[in-house]
Amino acid sequence: MVIGIHAIAAFKKQRTGVEEYAFQLIRHLAMLTEAREHRFLLYTNSEIPNPKSQILNKYKIPNKKFQTLNLPSNFEIRILKCPILWTQFRLSLEMLKKECDVLFIPAHILPIFHPRNSVAVVHGLEYEYFPEYYPFWFGKYLRWATKYSVKRAKKIIAVSESTKKDLIKFYGIDERKIKVIYHGAEIVNSKSQVPNKYQIPNSKYQNYILYIGRIESKKNTFGIIKSFEIFKEKYKLSSKLTLVGSPGFGYENIKYQIQNTKYKNDIVETGYLNEEEKEALLQNASMMLFPSFCEGFGMPILEAQAKGVPIITSDASSMPEVGGQGALYVEPNDYNDIADKIYALLTDENLRNDTINRGYENVKRFSWEKCARETLKILLS
Repeated sequence: MVIGIHAIAAFKKQRTGVEEYAFQLIRHLAMLTEAREHRFLLYTNSEIPNPKSQILNKYKIPNKKFQTLNLPSNFEIRILKCPILWTQFRLSLEMLKKECDVLFIPAHILPIFHPRNSVAVVHGLEYEYFPEYYPFWFGKYLRWATKYSVKRAKKIIAVSESTKKDLIKFYGIDERKIKVIYHGAEIVNSKSQVPNKYQIPNSKYQNYILYIGRIESKKNTFGIIKSFEIFKEKYKLSSKLTLVGSPGFGYENIKYQIQNTKYKNDIVETGYLNEEEKEALLQNASMMLFPSFCEGFGMPILEAQAKGVPIITSDASSMPEVGGQGALYVEPNDYNDIADKIYALLTDENLRNDTINRGYENVKRFSWEKCARETLKILLS
């Protein structure tokens, strides 16, 4: 069988949730023994990073310090040039050649012309719950593109049971058409060092609270900062808050909030970090704070648990489903409760160790190999 994959996200230099999903999925599909008898066409829109490196007589694309995307000979990269409307125009034209038997879309936007056997992944419908946290026209586009994809795809992969329920609730999709396949997680033992420019200690439990994700309204960054203010005011501890991620929608208001808090000197913004830097921050953090309003999955939860970092996250949408028994849960608008739980994790050693151990157990439920194998099964069906 010839399987086409919309692979732009996998080759991006700065990978966040969807990009990391596409990268890891393709990486692990290439490792599966049962995938060797099939041909994979990876469609992308520009030159891949470091294309001069070779492996297996084909491609080697360096990404993480610990990982490379090693593609065997049955994986072929197709670079399709187009300045705008790449998916709806250029990829559609490619689909008219009818070279692939099935088209896989890791990021839910199906081209106008596509094979009858197409599979789309939906990572979340947050814009349906919180349209005010999206630029107006972008929110409109997301709604149109997702509706179009889920109604015309042969099969839909939802990344959580929560997302599956949302697809049924908002778009009336037959649940028999939807397959839930979780993201994976990897436990990587490393000794990375935090870059000196952030002035963050390089030893474990140095009393900084970590957030990883886009700095934007829908992630409840305002609530994180407000909860940190209450925590500092109430408990008078020296802890710092480290925000890791690129600016998103509503960042101007968040930046104003940071600049006008009396604890601004205890808040560090790093911007986007590469994987080595992020690993270092994770392994040295006191805890992860992730009280997002809504998540289709919530990969930072597993990233924290895999590194033995206790996490506070929301009791909303998919987050309890993903975090299992290995997290402390809060209502995202209850800033006082968040502040109290921060203090509890810092001062109650039994609670801290129990949360870490439960996190280690929980993360064992998730595997990129399992994700790839279940996805391949859907593609072949």
